[in-house]
Amino acid sequence: MATRNALVQNSPSVGRPREFDMDEALDGFVRVFRERGYHATSIGNLSAETGLTAGSLYKAFDDKHAIFVAALDHYIVRRAADLDVLLTKQSCGRDKVRAVLRFYADVSHGKEGRSGCLVVSSALLLGTLDDDVAGIVSRAMQRLESLLRVLLKQGQADRSVAGGLNVETIARCLFAMLQGLRVVGKLGQGRADMMAGVDEAMRLLE
Repeated sequence: MATRNALVQNSPSVGRPREFDMDEALDGFVRVFRERGYHATSIGNLSAETGLTAGSLYKAFDDKHAIFVAALDHYIVRRAADLDVLLTKQSCGRDKVRAVLRFYADVSHGKEGRSGCLVVSSALLLGTLDDDVAGIVSRAMQRLESLLRVLLKQGQADRSVAGGLNVETIARCLFAMLQGLRVVGKLGQGRADMMAGVDEAMRLLE
C-alpha cells in the first residue's frame, strides 16, 4: 500500500493535529530520491526535505519502499501531464514527435538533467530486484514507446512523416535516444548539444 490518505493529519506531540498536502510531500520525496537514489535515501532525508516528522511519514506510508513507489508514480504522472500540454499545441504528427524529443532534451540538461530521471535510475538500480518498481518502470517505458508509434502513424496519416518509414523501428530508435538523453544529462551535457541531436533524429522521419 503506497499511501493511506491523500491528505494526512498527524499529531507528533501533544497539541492540535496538523495537515500536510500529499502532492507537496510527494514533490519533496521525488527531489530527494532523484538526488540521492533509493539506497542512499533515509527517512531522515525525506523528513528533512519535507519538514514532516518520521512519525507523520509512517502514519501515511508503510515504509521507505512505499514512499518510493508513491513518489515514482507521482513523478511519472506529472511528467506525462506536462508532455500532454505540449502535444495539444502541435498541429501535425511530425511536430508532435519533435515536441516529445525537445521535451526530453529540455529536462535532461543543466541542474534538472543532473538530478536525473527517476524512471531511468529505477530501471538501472531496482528494476531487476524489485517487482513493484520493475512493473511501474516497464509500464512507463512502454507508454512512451507506444506514444511515439502513435505520433509517427499520425504523421504518416497527415503526410508530415514519410509514408514508407517502418514505424516500429523508428519508434524504438527514438525511444532509445530519449533514454540516452536522460543518462548523458547526468554528466552535464549542454542544451545546445541535445537540441542538435534532436534535429538529427528528426531526419529519420524524412
